[in-house]
Amino acid sequence: MSQPNQLLLIGIPGTELDPATATRLKKLQPGGYILFGRNIESAVQLRKLVDDLRDLSPVEPVVTIDQEGGRVSRLRLIGHEPPSAQQLRDRDEPELIRRHGNLTGRLLRLFGFNLDLCPVLDISFDDEADNSLKGRCWGSSVGETIDKAELFRAAMAEHGILSCGKHFPGYTFAGLDPHHDLPRIDRSRAELDATELAVFRHFADKVDSMMIGHAHYPCFDAEKNPASLSTAVIRDCLRGDLGFGGLVMTDDLDMGAILNTFSWEETIRRAVRAGNDFVMICHRLEAAEDALRTLESTRAAELDPALENLDRFKQRLAPPDDFTLAAHQALDLEVRQLRIDTLGEAAADEQSPENAARSPVEDY
Repeated sequence: MSQPNQLLLIGIPGTELDPATATRLKKLQPGGYILFGRNIESAVQLRKLVDDLRDLSPVEPVVTIDQEGGRVSRLRLIGHEPPSAQQLRDRDEPELIRRHGNLTGRLLRLFGFNLDLCPVLDISFDDEADNSLKGRCWGSSVGETIDKAELFRAAMAEHGILSCGKHFPGYTFAGLDPHHDLPRIDRSRAELDATELAVFRHFADKVDSMMIGHAHYPCFDAEKNPASLSTAVIRDCLRGDLGFGGLVMTDDLDMGAILNTFSWEETIRRAVRAGNDFVMICHRLEAAEDALRTLESTRAAELDPALENLDRFKQRLAPPDDFTLAAHQALDLEVRQLRIDTLGEAAADEQSPENAARSPVEDY
C-alpha cells in the first residue's frame, strides 16, 4: 500500500495555482495542504484555490489551516477577527465558546477545509509570558483548559471539521522560539504528568490528530532531540502511555529548531521512525520534493503503519459546503456579533495587538 507522497503535509506559494506550481503539485501528490495568509486574498479566491487543490489529486487531500481565534486566525484577512481563546476564557461564558466553535466549523466547511489545527491544549501558567502562545491558551489550570477547549472542539466537530491538539507534550515553558532555535524544557516527567500531560491524556480519545512541538525534553531524551523526532515522546508516551490512536503530525519542519539540528534527509527519516504520520513542510516546495525522495527510499514496512493511520483519518474527511459569497457575509456578521458579545462594542473594533512575540510563520 506504500504511497509515501501521502505522508506529506505541505504549504504552497501564492493565491492561485499557476501552471508551473500545479504541475509540481500534481507530480508530488501530497497527502495534504496547509494554507497561510499568503494564500488568502478574498473569499471567492480562497474557495477557488481550495477547489483547485482538491482537483489535483484522485485521493481526497487534507486541507487545513490555523483558525484558532484572535491573532492566529487566518480568515481574519477576509473578515472579522474571532475572539481569542484567552478573551473567551476571561469572559467565562460557555455559550460564547460554543458559538465560537460552531462558527469556526461552519466557516471552514464553507471554504473547503476539513481540518483545523487547534485546539491549543497548552496551559497558560503565565498569561503575560512573552512567548508565541500569548492569548492562545484556553486555561490557566488543567481543569479550565480541559473544560473550555472541549467546548470549542465539540462545537466545531458538529460541523464535520476535524481537530488537532497542540503542542504535545506541552510547550508553555519553552524559552526560545523554535523557528530559530531548539528550546530545552526542563520539566520532570512527574510535573508533566500532573499538568501538561493530564490535559493531553484527557483529549487522547477526543481530538482527531495531535501536533508534536519542536522542543527538547530531557525527561524523555537525555541527548538533544526534538520531541517531534522522538520515539520516546511519540511512540512510547503519546501512543503507548496515553493510548492515542489518531493521526500524529510534526509541527513545521521548516524551522531553525530542526534545520539547525539535523540534515534534511536525517530529519525526514527520524520523523517517520519516531511515529509521525504526517511530516509538515510549510514553505519550500523543493524541500517537500527532497523529502519525498527520502520517503521513497525508505522501506515500505516503515511507512505502512503511518499510511494506514492516514487512510483511516481520510475516511472521516467531510466534503465542503456549497459556497456563496452571501453565505460568507452572513457568517462574518455572526463572527462580528460574537466579538461584540465577548469584548463589548468598542473593543470589538480593535484588532489583536501584534506586539507579543509570535511565530514568524504568522507573517505569511
